[in-house]
Amino acid sequence: MKVLVTAKRVVDYNVSIRVLADNSGVDLNNVKMSVNPFDEIGIEEAVRLKEAGIATEVVVASVGTSACQEQIRTALALGADRGILVETDEDMQPLAIAKVLKAVIDKEAPQIIITGKQAIDGDNGQTGQMLAALAGLPQATFASKVEVEGDSATVTREIDGGLETITVKLPAIITTDLRLNEPRYASLPNIMKAKKKPIDVMTPADLGVDVAPRVKTLKVTPPAARQAGIKVESVEELVDKLKNEAKVIS
Repeated sequence: MKVLVTAKRVVDYNVSIRVLADNSGVDLNNVKMSVNPFDEIGIEEAVRLKEAGIATEVVVASVGTSACQEQIRTALALGADRGILVETDEDMQPLAIAKVLKAVIDKEAPQIIITGKQAIDGDNGQTGQMLAALAGLPQATFASKVEVEGDSATVTREIDGGLETITVKLPAIITTDLRLNEPRYASLPNIMKAKKKPIDVMTPADLGVDVAPRVKTLKVTPPAARQAGIKVESVEELVDKLKNEAKVIS
């Protein structure tokens, strides 16, 4: 069984985002980049399936600039077997990424496709669902537990009302939630081994996919600065301010 897992290059979650002076986007100069945390969870789950003897090969795919090879190497150091980079300088949006991944699926024919439920840069949470629709495959989103047996997977997924358990026939798309697992750290020997693992580089044109952006970002602005708090001397004063200034009590 082959598992295809994604690894998106994003600004590291520990970095404080800065907006460019012209409000055209986010300043990425000299900023630490890493694998999208939800994709890290997906990589960990794929590697665990291989360690359990369920999967025979784990392939990691990324879509973006040549710098994405860094994130693919990270995934290879965590246990993936080989990488695929679909290289492009375009601003990749969820639909375009889904189209590219669909073409990769057609080429690789994996039985399980694992993506993060969302990326921490755009927070769109769309790619997995779009990919399932384009590929005509069943989907199990927001997975907090995955059990594979035979030609099906039983997935416990997080929903607003609690937990839902569903069974999907393979091949299928699974998107990961935070509580699915705790990703491991790459050891130094595995980091060295990852440098020798193969990465296939291709372009969207090689796959016959048009990735031209369909949405244009007009302006990016930072959130408003939080105002300083105040202290009140009594409950009566608090109620008065809530009623007359904040207008949360009528």
